Amino acid sequence: METWEVSVPDDRAEQRTCLICGDRATGLHYGIISCEGCKGFFKRSICNKRVYRCSRDKNCVMSRKQRNRCQYCRLLKCLQMGMNRKAIREDGMPGGRNKSIGPVQISEEEIERIMSGQEFEEEANHWSNHGDSDHSSPGNRASESNQPSPGSTLSSSRSVELNGFMAFREQYVGMSVPPHYQYIPHLFSYSAHSPLLPPQARSLDPQSYSLIHQLVSAEDLEPLGTPMLIEDGYAVTQAELFALLCRLADELLFRQIAWIKKLPFFCELSIKDYTCLLSSTWQELILLSSLTVYSKQIFGELADVTAKYSPSDEELHRFSDEGMEVIERLIYLYHKFHQLKVSNEEYACMKAINFLNQDIRGLASASQLEQLNKRYWYICQDFTEYKYTHQPNRFPDLMMCLPEIRYIAGKMVNVPLEQLPLLFKVVLHSCKTSAGKE
Repeated sequence: METWEVSVPDDRAEQRTCLICGDRATGLHYGIISCEGCKGFFKRSICNKRVYRCSRDKNCVMSRKQRNRCQYCRLLKCLQMGMNRKAIREDGMPGGRNKSIGPVQISEEEIERIMSGQEFEEEANHWSNHGDSDHSSPGNRASESNQPSPGSTLSSSRSVELNGFMAFREQYVGMSVPPHYQYIPHLFSYSAHSPLLPPQARSLDPQSYSLIHQLVSAEDLEPLGTPMLIEDGYAVTQAELFALLCRLADELLFRQIAWIKKLPFFCELSIKDYTCLLSSTWQELILLSSLTVYSKQIFGELADVTAKYSPSDEELHRFSDEGMEVIERLIYLYHKFHQLKVSNEEYACMKAINFLNQDIRGLASASQLEQLNKRYWYICQDFTEYKYTHQPNRFPDLMMCLPEIRYIAGKMVNVPLEQLPLLFKVVLHSCKTSAGKE
């Protein structure tokens, strides 16, 4: 279904705001938290292949009162924030398509093709040349209102929305269970409103436990070996801090490569697909591990080193707006993970789910990756609902952190390298200070 409405007796309900215009959000629409107005606008724009123009600088302010002043900038923000065109039905009728989970990221080039109408023209040419060809294959870039090209799942969620995850589960209620999921049959018998019911005693499926154990066993949970100790009174230079960050990144990347070879599904996929997945997700994997299993060292020892680095006035003045956004989002995500206290089991599942991204371009076995992704999605849900019975929102909370991680990792690529020492100093100082006050 297109709009997922669940009445949740939660004091946070009134605090949910649309990620496009800031109006009161009504649910998870086309992959992101948004209001009815922006949901309808996005659907009309995509279904009707609208091409808008901005009379200003393509950077108009989006708010509840101003969102109708520039349709170009409104649609642009919908795409930038991750609204998922694949979730719109081909016939434009109610009842969404949900082949892709959550929000998506597409490249600046693809956004430009959509905004200029070029992609609509490509779609028309594709239909005229190929007739009723299959538009459902991953990576197809020709269809705008039907099956757009997929992208990495990422978004800028500032609040947790239960409704979308309930609907995702609801899709499978009453359907025949695919072979991959027959070992967790109880997941498909849940009511779509089960988190609203009193917690029930339940057991963890043995195969869920076995696969989670295999994931955790693949992880190197030993403390990082990169030296991060420093003498009192020593002033760290920008170059020294940057070199340390590079060494840390090298060690973390090496651990991700070793992790891949120990995964329980390592023999199920081709080397080409593993290489493609790693090259596309390594920054996200490093960020996720830094915020969870290695957080004590990162926000402890590394924070002590960055505290001894004093940026110059020139560095402060040249710091980019993109860097400021990354800082804000990293601090938000740190507090979210600090609040959740993610277990090793949950971390291992989140990492596998993030890695198995079937929407990455160039994959040979996207459909197989989708099945694996869903397998670990449900296993994580099974474990979380079993282990944290009195936290019915915990699984949605965890899953909504992944789009944020992907968004931040994508933004960090655009931050100039010379600004990274200052960025880490601000983030680590802020997080360590706030943690000390709690």
